[in-house]
Amino acid sequence: MAQLSKKIELYAKANGVNTVVFETDVKIRDVGSGPYIFEWNIDGLAKPTTDQLASYESTGNTAETAQNVLNKRASEYKELKEQLDLLYHDMTAGKLDNTGEWHKHIKKVKDDNPK
Repeated sequence: MAQLSKKIELYAKANGVNTVVFETDVKIRDVGSGPYIFEWNIDGLAKPTTDQLASYESTGNTAETAQNVLNKRASEYKELKEQLDLLYHDMTAGKLDNTGEWHKHIKKVKDDNPK
């Protein structure tokens, strides 16, 4: 199930608001019965109804799944300094193609975490 915050972001973007700041624009609370919009402060955009938010469920799930894959990849990539070292050694060895160690590393992470 898509997070309420993701559905709010999608609703806002569909209505011309590209960024939602959840500390000031929208405040979400959860007192045990599920999250809800506690405060809505986006000028010029009406607070969405439950039905409007529900219409973003599928799109929200897709967006969250894609973001989870990107987060997983990011955690598995070597640090940038290590990647640069791999590239340096690949350049020195004349392996700036799919036989280089940098390419192999990136390909493995992407193959292990497909979009």
